[in-house]
Amino acid sequence: MEVCSIGFTQKTAEQFFTLLRRAGIRRLLDVRLNNVSQLAGFTKREDLRYFLREICGADYRHEPLLAPTREILDEYKKHKGSWPAYEEKFLALMADRKIEDSLDRALFAIPTALLCSEPTAEHCHRRLVLDYLRDKWGDLTITHL
Repeated sequence: MEVCSIGFTQKTAEQFFTLLRRAGIRRLLDVRLNNVSQLAGFTKREDLRYFLREICGADYRHEPLLAPTREILDEYKKHKGSWPAYEEKFLALMADRKIEDSLDRALFAIPTALLCSEPTAEHCHRRLVLDYLRDKWGDLTITHL
């Protein structure tokens, strides 16, 4: 099963949608905690749903099961916590949520990408989600756009 990930910051709308289109993405799973912020620009929930359908012929879904809690996110972002501490807490959260059992694998039956805001996957929870699922499911191939 092939799954992609993408962040929207430091990308224009043209760059963002071109990457998705070239990768053949047909479903975008939004794994952000907050998907309606004015800071999200062209990726606010309802705008993104429209743009994906019209530009890429893709489905949009918000999947809060794969988002961090407000407390974990605030500790890292607002209080300048360390990445290793964030990673440890988020991995524990995914294990507690048993996302490997709770998440419907059929979501990935068509070309799918996980969306978050970080420009690269290195320090983003979308990478942690995909690595975790690959470890649990064993049949995931991951591409970070």
